[in-house]
This record gives sequence, C-alpha cells and structure tokens, in this order.
Amino acid sequence: MEALASGVPGTKLSGFSRRRVEDRGRQRAEALICNAIRASHCSHGEPQQPNTYLRSSQLSYNASAKSVHLVKSYMHVPDKERKLIGKTFYSSKACTFDEDIGEISSNNAQEKVGVLLLNLGGPDTLEDVQPFLFNLFADPDIIRLPRLFRFLQRPLAQLISVARAPKSKEGYAAIGGGSPLRRITDEQAHALKLALEKKNLHANVYVGMRYWHPFTEEAIQQIKKDNVTKLVVLPLYPQFSISTSGSSIRVLQRIFREDAYFEGLPVSIIESWYQREGYVKSMADLIEKELSSFLKPEEVMIFFSAHGVPVSYVENAGDPYRDQMEECISLIMDELKSRGTNNSHTLAYQSRVGPVQWLKPYTDEVLVDLGQKGVKSLLAVPVSFVSEHIETLEEIDMEYKHLALESGIENWGRVPALGCTSSFISDLADAVLEALPSASAVSKAKRNSSEDDMDPLQSIIKLFFGSILASVLLLSPKLLSLFRNNLL
Repeated sequence: MEALASGVPGTKLSGFSRRRVEDRGRQRAEALICNAIRASHCSHGEPQQPNTYLRSSQLSYNASAKSVHLVKSYMHVPDKERKLIGKTFYSSKACTFDEDIGEISSNNAQEKVGVLLLNLGGPDTLEDVQPFLFNLFADPDIIRLPRLFRFLQRPLAQLISVARAPKSKEGYAAIGGGSPLRRITDEQAHALKLALEKKNLHANVYVGMRYWHPFTEEAIQQIKKDNVTKLVVLPLYPQFSISTSGSSIRVLQRIFREDAYFEGLPVSIIESWYQREGYVKSMADLIEKELSSFLKPEEVMIFFSAHGVPVSYVENAGDPYRDQMEECISLIMDELKSRGTNNSHTLAYQSRVGPVQWLKPYTDEVLVDLGQKGVKSLLAVPVSFVSEHIETLEEIDMEYKHLALESGIENWGRVPALGCTSSFISDLADAVLEALPSASAVSKAKRNSSEDDMDPLQSIIKLFFGSILASVLLLSPKLLSLFRNNLL
C-alpha cells in the first residue's frame, strides 16, 4: 500500500501557515534578531551574545526562501517552560521580545488539528442492510476480481447483497434492529477529544465510515469546511489489512489526489497500533477481569477470535494482517504472563464467506475440536475489534457460544470490546500526539489502472453487460441456487 505520509519531519511551516508568513518573513526575522540583541543587554544584567539566543530558541532565517522556520523542539515546549526560557534572556519590563514570542505562539495556537477516525460502518436499521452489503461487496478490496472481470464488481455486489440480505437482517434483528457501531464510534471520538484536551491539544475529531453513514467522503468534506491545517488519520483497526485500513486509506488517496486543498495539507496516517503498550495493557486488563469471574480462572483457555481474510490476501497480495495478528497475541500473552497469568491460549479466525480458502484455523471448527478434547472453560477474546457490533454481539455471543456449549464446553465467557476504556482512549491520544510531528503534505499518488481511469463510455458498456449477467443469474432459480451454495 502506497504510503500517504513520507515521514518528512513537520518542522517547516507549510500550507496555510506558510502562506501567512511568506509575505512578512524577512521583516519578522529581522525584528526577532533585533529584539534578541536588545535582550542580550538587559537580562539580569548579564550580556549575552546574539547568536546564543538563536541557538537556544532554534530560530533560523532563510533569506533566499523568504520564510521563517521554527524547529519543533521549541514549538512543543510547554507554556511554563517557554516563560522560563524567556526569563533567561530578557526582562519583560526592559524589552519587547515577549511580544514577538506571543505572536509566534498565537500563530501556533491558531493551527487547526483534525483527527479522522476510520471504521467499517454498519446499517442503522434493517432497511439499510441490503444497501450496506452492496457497498461492502462493491469494494474491490473486499472482493478482488481479476482485472479482466472487474466490470462485474458492482453487478456481482448487487447479486450478493440481495442474496445475503435476508440472513443478515436476522442477525441485526437479533441485536436490536441495527448496528451500534456508529453510536459507539461517536462516543470514542468524543472521549478521544477530551483525552487530547487533557494532554493540551485541542483538536476536532471526525468519524469516517467505509460502507455506511457517515461515509469517509462526508467526514473529509467537513474537515475541509472546518479549515483543518494538520490531520492525523487513525483507523480503528489495531492490525493493518488491505481489506480494512487499506481500503479506507485507498479512498483517502483518491480524494486527496482530486482535491487541491488536501494536496498541501500535512497528513500523518497511523496504519496499525497493535504493538502499543497502552493497547496491550488495556487488553490484558480486560482479560484478567473476565478470568476472575470464573470459578477456577487458572483452568480457563483464552480463545482469541480474529476476523479472517482470504489466504490469497496474505500470500499473493502481501497483506501483513496474519503476522501482525500473531505478534499481537504474543504481546498480550507476554503481558499476562508478566502479571502471573499463565493460562493456555489459542487463535482462530471467524467470519469467512464464500468457497475460497480463508486464514485458518476457523473459529467454528476450533470450538468443536476443543469441546471434543475436553476443554470445559473458555474465554472468548474478540481481538480484531475495538467496538461492539454484529460480529461480537451476534456471531460470537450467540452463534459461537451456542456451538461451544453444544460441543461440550461448560463455562463460557467473553471479553468486551475496548470501547471507551480510559486507558485505551488515553493511549490513542498519545498515538495522535506522537504522529503529529511527522505530518507532511500529501504528494499526488500515481494512479493505477482501475475503474477510476476508465473511459465513461467504456464504463457504461461494461456496467450494462455486467447487469445483464447479474439479471440472468437472478432470474434463473437453478443458477441462483448454485451461486448461493458455492459462493455464499
């Protein structure tokens, strides 16, 4: 996946900030130098050399570029420390240098930081289920068709969504008639905003869903409307996969290359964060808490259930998901062992669809096998998810629990998703703060040969013939039955 952020340090004023200072860069720099010289003769009666101050504040003037560069080590000094630095070099009664510092700090304070949380999305009502499924299966990162057959993407998505909608509606009806994902993600966004404020960063936090409202495109338009000057993108998936974080990032790439506003916007993307200490410890905390509810905690097997992806994603497309997932489990178990919790554990993958091979072992097969082997107590841990949704509330809590008990497992427990756990949200805030300095302007990504580059007439022709094929399948009971049995 082509990275959006190049890793260039965010020490150079760019975008809106750069344009504001270019016209008066020379004048301000000269004023600062003059004030620094004046300050050197009035600070505690001890003269200082002008270049001593320049080294301390790390202010440099580039005459050829006619711009001022403020190095981040000064810009990120807390307010109290900035005052202390000032007192070292001047007396506020005798000098006017403090006014210039106030102006620079004011410019920094005027910077508008945005944080964009990315998530899957989910239908709000039962009526939303079929169009939500269409959006899901129309994503080429979900159903990866050979280039020759990509014109079938949308007709195929229509066919699959119509065929799967009735069963999916039953699942959503069982958990209240819709997905709670939007509500929970909004709550996480609010909690993150408060956590950032406690860490002295005022930022707007936005939510962008991949397959339902509020769509990523809607969030991006709001970011533009709010004149955000620096953006941190934070997918709410601990591990990276081309089908989750990768798909959402691909949408951002398309938007960024089509909108001049975002070309100059400093952006930093946190692609994965499963290895963060705060996340690992938060997961260990939840697991320990749930283990304590069992009569014999030491006998409980910890059962990590992760969302699966097709094997081809890993072996052919280079998806790092499996490796990151296995490392994530290892880190969590190491943390538990450091606390004296030495329970056995296993990892399996859920939610497979279609006839292709997905990452193994499969959750349903492992549950049956564990029951046959005599495991009596099991604690399920949904490790791919930080929010409750249909795959935790219905698939794990209902389907897999029933299968486990039916297979001979007597004691079942499930670790809740992290949600708005304070230690988890605080760690996400730290991740945002750490990502800000590396935010850099997004360069235009090279377009791949895709549907975006297709001639409009060619698109219409391919969509037409694809729709005919989809109609034939839908109108043929035998073909539809075969399709359901083998692809769904």
